[in-house]
Amino acid sequence: MDVTCPIVLIGMMGAGKSSLGKRLANELGLPFRDADDEIEKAAGMSIADIFDKHGEAAFRDGEQRVTARLLQDGPQVLALGGGAFVNPDTRALIEQSAVSLWLDVDLDELVQRVNRNPGKRPLLVGTDVRAKLTELNALRRPIYELADLRVNISRTDARSSIRDMKKALATRFEPVAEQRKNET
Repeated sequence: MDVTCPIVLIGMMGAGKSSLGKRLANELGLPFRDADDEIEKAAGMSIADIFDKHGEAAFRDGEQRVTARLLQDGPQVLALGGGAFVNPDTRALIEQSAVSLWLDVDLDELVQRVNRNPGKRPLLVGTDVRAKLTELNALRRPIYELADLRVNISRTDARSSIRDMKKALATRFEPVAEQRKNET
């Protein structure tokens, strides 16, 4: 597959954007970047500390700047935080320069996954995890539906998820490669 621009993985926390993103990048021979890791490097503190010291609005502002910078780095697999695609400016940047792939996971499975380590997710600290994920899912799902591609990876193993992701991406990148071949 001839990937010509960044592949941006979006979806709810716990969808597997980072873990599957690393595997996908490896299979495609592309670099992998995790926006949350890059935000922590840029800020010199953890995301939890950013939320605690500066609030969610400051985090989202930094998230947008870091995402814009990362999108300039060409073909790669980029995992975004669950709320990044909700920002209309970030979404517009992605629409202009990347292919967005929504990793869709059923709510019950998300609850199971994030309950393994809820303390690492600032939006869940001190909340009823199911209630908060239900609220976030209701707000974000209509926006995630704007993604270029969607793959439902509920109740699938990593190998099947990667296969389905590559199949969806092939609908975007293989026609481009075929067109280029025909032009030469």
